[in-house]
Parts: sequence; structure tokens; C-alpha cells
Amino acid sequence: MDINSALQVLRDPFGLPFYAWMFQGLLVLTFTLHILVVNLAVGGIAVAMYCHFKGGEYRRRLSRALAQASTINISVAIVLGVAPLLFVQVIYDPFWYASNSLSAWWAMAFLLAITIGFLSLYVFYLKRQKDPDAWGGYAVLSLVAVVAAGVIISALSVQALVPARWLEWYAGCGRLNTTGTGLYYFEVGRFLHFMVPAFINIGIFMMLYAWYFRPRPDHDAGYLDWVGRSGARLAKVGLMVEIVTGFWWLLTLPGNLHFMRNPYMWAGAGLGLVLLGLFYRAAGNPDRFALPLAFLSFVIVLLMSVARELLRMGYLGLYNYSIYDYKVNVDWGSTALFLATFVLGLVIIAYPLMVVFKLGRGTLKEPR
Repeated sequence: MDINSALQVLRDPFGLPFYAWMFQGLLVLTFTLHILVVNLAVGGIAVAMYCHFKGGEYRRRLSRALAQASTINISVAIVLGVAPLLFVQVIYDPFWYASNSLSAWWAMAFLLAITIGFLSLYVFYLKRQKDPDAWGGYAVLSLVAVVAAGVIISALSVQALVPARWLEWYAGCGRLNTTGTGLYYFEVGRFLHFMVPAFINIGIFMMLYAWYFRPRPDHDAGYLDWVGRSGARLAKVGLMVEIVTGFWWLLTLPGNLHFMRNPYMWAGAGLGLVLLGLFYRAAGNPDRFALPLAFLSFVIVLLMSVARELLRMGYLGLYNYSIYDYKVNVDWGSTALFLATFVLGLVIIAYPLMVVFKLGRGTLKEPR
């Protein structure tokens, strides 16, 4: 039996409840939102830890703020991470389940690492509220645990793309390896390509922080100026590093995928250069550029998410596998209910978000 035949057998015999393009589109969108919040969580923990150990009035104050924000970001990242994972399981089920079965212990370790990372961060945040000089080891533990979780999920994702090597990993030593303790494939360039932007996006977040609190008279203008300028510098350096790591990963990809011709990748790279130019201009006035930079960063990550999905299709196309060949049994009822719930949820959450935004900025008018 060839690889394509084996993959067809591993597919869900009931097929898809709706057309694959919808699940693929939602996968790209939800992954974009997920990785952005992951960047904010990882970058926030790293900067909070650095500022805590470095010391100084402004740094300690920023450390407390980012520690609090990061507890929220890591929670949102976990929730948003469920969505793209579910869509992957729907349209790429043979690959994801095979990879997780080969490294079952690591898949469980991922959940443990996320739990340790979140709890350690929360302890760090609570201790900082009571004692600014509290031990910072919890922040270190949180960052190590979250990065370890990223390494595991990145390895599982890459293992899923090379079904030609599954048999080698499962029975390559002359006996069946059913322990699930192996982690077989990891690409450093790919991992850094997704992790280095944590410093870009947390830098933009710091610029947004300065812009957001500017109207409030109880916030020191000097402190906000320092946060905004520091964020712009951090994001600029992070983007320079990202350009290097991005092209490093690009050059390690198999040539038969022809990814150098991908228009979405080059569009994202072009916008990245625009972003770099804006960071240089933002150094003098971070507040003015905070919102445009945040929007541009979202667009770039979205384009890179599209390119990532096309790259995955390219990998699987080497085995003549396409998600568009999946049997479809349209279930209009469940699909309509899902979409209606999704839209209604966005509408319902919009109002409290608007209220919280105005309340935190001190611009909410009291009722007469």
C-alpha cells in the first residue's frame, strides 16, 4: 500500500459536515488570532521578567503591568488555540492523529507545560502586587514552560507533514515503538519564525499602552513616553531578527515545494519592510503610529498564516493528498447553527469590550 492509499484509509469515513474551504478559511483566521496572542503572552512574560530583574522605577512599574496583561493574554491564547486545533483535526485528521500517536507522551507534556506556565505567571503577578521585590523565579519558570510548550506543538505540527517517515519512526529499529516517548522532527528556523515576532508585537503593545493611557491624568507622562519609545525600539530590533530567521527558514525548505514563488509570503515580506520603516519614524512619536502599526502587524501575520497553509498543502501535495478530495456530507443545520452562534457571539461581546475600553481609559461618561 502506498502512502496516499494509507492516508485515505485513515480519513474519517463519515467525511466532512461542510465544504473544506470553510474549515480552511476559519483555520487560517483563528490561527492568526491565536499566534498574535501567543506572541503577546510570550513577549509580555519575557519583558516583565527582564524589567523585574533589571530594576528601576519605570521598569518595575512596566513589569507589574505586563505581568497582569500576560495572565490575560495566556488565557486568551489557550482559548483561541482550541479553534485552529479543532479545524486541523477536521480536515487534516490523518496527519495530526498519527503525529500525536507517535509522540503521545509529548502531547500530554504539552498540556502540563501550559499549565505550569500559566500558574507560575499568575503566582509571579500576585506576588508582585504585594511585594515589588518578590522573587522573580516564577517568571523564569513561566517563560521556560511556555517556550517548551511551543517547541512541542511545533514538533508535532512538523512531524505531521512527513508521512513518508512515520513507518521509520514507528518500526525503524526492527521492532515496533509503541511507547509514544519520541519527539522525532523539529525545525529551529520554523520555530523561531513564529516566536521572534513575540518581541515585535509586545513592542507594539507597549506603544498601544502609552497611547491608551495618555488621556488619564493619573498616569505619569514621562513614564508613558518611556514605555512608548522602549516598545518602538524593541519592536524594531525584533523585526530585524525576524527578517533573518524568516529567510533562514525559507532557505531550508525543500526546493520541490517552490515556496520561493509564494505571493503571500513575498507580500508579507514586503509589508514587513514597510513596517520596519514605520518603526524608524515611530521613534519620535510612538503614540501616533501605535494603531497603524498594530493593524499592519495583523495583516502581515494573516498573510503569513495564508502562506503557512499553502505550504502545508504543498507538503501534502507531494503525496497526492488534497483536503478538497474529502467526502462531503453537508449538514446544513449544524453549519447554520455554528455560524449563527459565531456571529452572535461577536455581536454580544462587542458592547462590553467597548465599555471596558472607555472605562479603562477614563473616558466613560457617568449617567445623569
